[in-house]
Amino acid sequence: MRLLKKIFVFPRILYFLIPILIISVVFTNLPSNGVEVRSIEFIGEATLPKGLILKKTEVGGLSGITYNAKDNLYYAISDDRGQKAAARFYTLKIDLSKGLLQKDGITPVSVTTLINENGQTFRPGETDTEGIALTNKGTVFISSEGNAAKLINPFIKEFSLSSGKEIVALPIPNKFLPDKTSQQGIRNNFAFESLTITPDKKHLFTATENALIQDGVAAKPNIGSPCRILQYNLLNNQPEKEFLYQTEPVAPFLNLIGKFASGLPDFLALDNQGHFLSLERSFTGLGFAISLFQVSLEEADDIHNIDSLLAVDSKNIKPIKKKLLLDLRKLDVLLDNIEGLTLGPKLPDGQQSLILISDNNFNSLQRTQILAFKIKIENPLIRLLRRFIPNFNL
Repeated sequence: MRLLKKIFVFPRILYFLIPILIISVVFTNLPSNGVEVRSIEFIGEATLPKGLILKKTEVGGLSGITYNAKDNLYYAISDDRGQKAAARFYTLKIDLSKGLLQKDGITPVSVTTLINENGQTFRPGETDTEGIALTNKGTVFISSEGNAAKLINPFIKEFSLSSGKEIVALPIPNKFLPDKTSQQGIRNNFAFESLTITPDKKHLFTATENALIQDGVAAKPNIGSPCRILQYNLLNNQPEKEFLYQTEPVAPFLNLIGKFASGLPDFLALDNQGHFLSLERSFTGLGFAISLFQVSLEEADDIHNIDSLLAVDSKNIKPIKKKLLLDLRKLDVLLDNIEGLTLGPKLPDGQQSLILISDNNFNSLQRTQILAFKIKIENPLIRLLRRFIPNFNL
């Protein structure tokens, strides 16, 4: 009798194992194993007072931002080239405890001065720090655009959070470095604006804001620019891959002053499988055009062995995939010069927050603006369940 019970118990186990096996097989063979943003909702705006002084430095030029979940703090890098004070980043508190951002929800906490490898502050004009990304080692990586006009190279360096001291500098591939002939390398003020690290802390990504000189034209009215995404392996601190990112052509609106600028100021890793949010920002002559995209590297070609896109048939190169998530001009908000983004904490309803920040250029006509959003991020399993179960919602 016991033997018969064992024989009939075994199939019952299969009832549990077979569905799990089927789901696992389907899950691992999905076209995308990465996350996807299903929805986005604006939850508030705040601005810092103009001319705000913190520890004898003017708070401004905030071009990049990163979030410390452990301490619920944000670090924002200033792109001041040493004119107002030495190169530095600020620590901020952003209150989202009520599920929204109120007008007084931003509190500057402290300022950290960057110290170079020689134990000195960076000289005025030596840096143009634009991107910042937090590690799990009590450090941040910071990117600088350099100054192509003065042949000052861009850099990506790691600094201590507590002391601001430089720890290591990542090598920059030669194709990105400016030269005396002005025939290759970054364009001035269109270099490494962006910086992000994958959740597993194994890879760092940056990108040029516009095309390298040898890759194509800078963005113009109604014309996009072919940027390069640069991927680093943080296990050995070496560059390993590059990808083509084409910015969107933007039409100026009443461009009476004749000025136009457009590019890729920041992007943000959502997972470890090459899925990001990207931020494209344009000054159109009358206000700013800001767009958020979902980005995937899954089928993009690695172009790190191609020194010049103009020297090859770039039509055969598969760029990264983009999908428009939000055109911020549709919000009931007067947009400023948005340049940075980061994921914030989970909100009271369990959804993920997203923070965007603007660079006021230390201009009295501009503001340091912080925008907050609620985003719903789906993993592949949830997408699979929604595919097979009608009206499934989580």
